[in-house]
Amino acid sequence: LHTHTHPHHPLSSPHSHNSIKMAAVAGCMSSVRLGAAAAPRSSAALRRSAAALRRSTPVVRSRGQVATAAASKSYKITLLPGDGIGPEIMKVAKMVLTEVGPQHGVEFTFTEALVGGAAIDAVGTPLPAETLAMCKASDAVLLAAIGGYKWDNLPAAQRPEQGLLGLRAGLGVFANLRPANILPQLIDASSLKREIVEGTDIMVVRELIGGIYFGKPKGFGVNEAGERIGFNTEVYSEPEIERIARVGFETARKRSNRLCSVEKSNVLESSQLWKEVVIRVHKEEFPDVELSHMYVDNCCMQIIRCPTQFDTIVTGNIFGDIISDAASMLTGSIGMLPSAAVGTSGPGLYEPVHGSAPDIANKDLANPLAQVLSAAMMLRYQFGEEEAAARIEKAVNDTLDAGYRTGDIMSEGCTQVGCIKMGEILMEMLKKK
Repeated sequence: LHTHTHPHHPLSSPHSHNSIKMAAVAGCMSSVRLGAAAAPRSSAALRRSAAALRRSTPVVRSRGQVATAAASKSYKITLLPGDGIGPEIMKVAKMVLTEVGPQHGVEFTFTEALVGGAAIDAVGTPLPAETLAMCKASDAVLLAAIGGYKWDNLPAAQRPEQGLLGLRAGLGVFANLRPANILPQLIDASSLKREIVEGTDIMVVRELIGGIYFGKPKGFGVNEAGERIGFNTEVYSEPEIERIARVGFETARKRSNRLCSVEKSNVLESSQLWKEVVIRVHKEEFPDVELSHMYVDNCCMQIIRCPTQFDTIVTGNIFGDIISDAASMLTGSIGMLPSAAVGTSGPGLYEPVHGSAPDIANKDLANPLAQVLSAAMMLRYQFGEEEAAARIEKAVNDTLDAGYRTGDIMSEGCTQVGCIKMGEILMEMLKKK
């Protein structure tokens, strides 16, 4: 879980593990491809990038929601600012949506709710029943960030992260797609050499509401020797594996038709079932897709050694959490990546990949662009509002082309600004005809 991740200072604390992607349709969209360099991109390039994302994103919808929502042009959005820098970046995203909506005949009704540490402080629980009910009744959910040092010493069941897990489970958003695309403008910001990362374009399809994060029994106890123990259960059912495997295969079909299933079947029974089911689904439903298998430890090594060998990866919850974080840092800019978590019906959950960064909260240092781009994803994939989404992405692109940067993506020759100023510049770009 990316709850505290601070993209500006990745080594600032032991909390360099990040929150979100759970999400599910975070793709290779133009917004993900937007970089931090001053090199301009043409509108044609933007259209090509957006088309690439549409090809790489599986259709995960039901209830005719997209068609109904597009016809009504009025959408109920639940905003979850959460913790840390969350309220700051959410404010910018809300301003952007409020500006772009009328330009495209769209009306938004925003309702704000508590989650995570903010909810703990207010009502004593990380996911109030009222918040979950509000999210379920909305057309989409836009989340900022959850967690912070303040709540680290609470019992595990009462920590902010449980709010995120409960939200994902409650909404039934089981598929999280997280991209790792090398932005030409940021290639030299990668931790690896140019010749290793150049051309990297990976999509990690992560199962989001099963596995060891949700399996039972879990807890603490005492063993036969009288020693305290902690235990969790890694468990997957066949239907859970089947549905995420299908998303993986569908995603691969829209990319390079290659899927790598990652597990640990040499030692884990749950992974043995995983591999067996993936092979069966491949044989019965997707024989045209090239399928390979890899142990998770080898996958982590290969992503660092030769990331360009991968295209689409499908894996379980904990493995996907680790692999997607490692892969995202190949790009050199985790602070620019949006994501989405979706299920077969109901509202999706859209959020930036980065965490709550509590060490820079309320200092006007946060980068709001991933949050804004998550809002653009929501418009495109939840509501089918392609033009409105593209307008937001173009505003972000124009802002970067004009040389404006927050601290995490600052480069020589650019102008460093804070979260508030970045929001103001975005608004100026959106108002241009």
